[in-house]
Amino acid sequence: MNVQDFFRGRTVVVTGGVGSVGSEIVRQLLQFDVKEVRALDNNESALFDAEHQYGADPRFKAYQADITNEWETLRVFSGADHVFHTAALKHVPSCERSPFSAIDTNIIGIKSIIRAAQLNRVQKVLFTSSDKAVSPTNVMGASKLLGERLFIAANHMSVGPDNGLVFSNTRFGNVAGTRGSVIPLFCRQIERGGPVTLTDERMTRFIMSLEEATQLVIESMVHARGGETFITKMPSLCVADLARVMIELVAPVFSRNPRSIETRVTGARPGEKLWEELSTDEESRRILEGDRYLCVLPSANDIPADIGTRYKALGLERSSCVYNSANEPKMTDAEIRRFLLRDGVLPADILLALRKSPGLLAA
Repeated sequence: MNVQDFFRGRTVVVTGGVGSVGSEIVRQLLQFDVKEVRALDNNESALFDAEHQYGADPRFKAYQADITNEWETLRVFSGADHVFHTAALKHVPSCERSPFSAIDTNIIGIKSIIRAAQLNRVQKVLFTSSDKAVSPTNVMGASKLLGERLFIAANHMSVGPDNGLVFSNTRFGNVAGTRGSVIPLFCRQIERGGPVTLTDERMTRFIMSLEEATQLVIESMVHARGGETFITKMPSLCVADLARVMIELVAPVFSRNPRSIETRVTGARPGEKLWEELSTDEESRRILEGDRYLCVLPSANDIPADIGTRYKALGLERSSCVYNSANEPKMTDAEIRRFLLRDGVLPADILLALRKSPGLLAA
């Protein structure tokens, strides 16, 4: 079944619906023939803005609530067919400073989501996880890992009257242009004249655009069968290379000489890794691979006999892949530059200035 047909006539809830990923999911879903899209979030101001943005579309509904409030979550899920769960505390430093808040939202909130979905007999629920959940070294990553495990457990609990409910995960790395991502930070530092700060020159990361990441999340919902974790394949880069290319590209926008912008190494933050992992050695025993996806099957299951048809549309086959940004081919400077010039990667005002001034792009 294609994506358009899957969502036709459906009511879909997006938790964290005015966050970076959640709002893009909402935007893309409203391009389909859905019955209704409900954005659930505790950010009242952003919900107000979203209601004005989509005010002319009666299919959009905004709900102000916290996911830890089970009664409110239960109400918003009433009559829903599918749920994208994107609400979370996502920033590593803030979760390190406020670990109990991270537990409340990222773990207790998961319990609320699962219960509301089960009581309302939602058909499919997809949890958006993070590379930080793999071999976690910080509170945020550990909370995301437990979130994945709770969703897998919920899928196995779907028996008796709950039989048929599907709970699955999707896991991806850095999404360019989102709040807290390194690209807007580097742009602000370049605008001020530097320094551009690196925590370690050896650091590598997976990266993709918000639009790409969201498309793959939405497709994962379509193909989810229960208990699996979809991993979106992403290009890998050295953060030091990203900083160098951005200085060369962006400094002239602010009438600065790229050679005058210092790059300063500050040291890794608490809980920060030198590389990103999107799968582990243990998962390599039960992983499937295709051109755009990896799929980790739940550890409680053997690989099913019908695997050839179950994920046929994705072209997934048995693999032993361990997906680590340090081991993947790195983007060249030219590839990084082309990526930065795509819609939604650089801040809109900087991208517009570059496009209006061919001399800047030729520099």
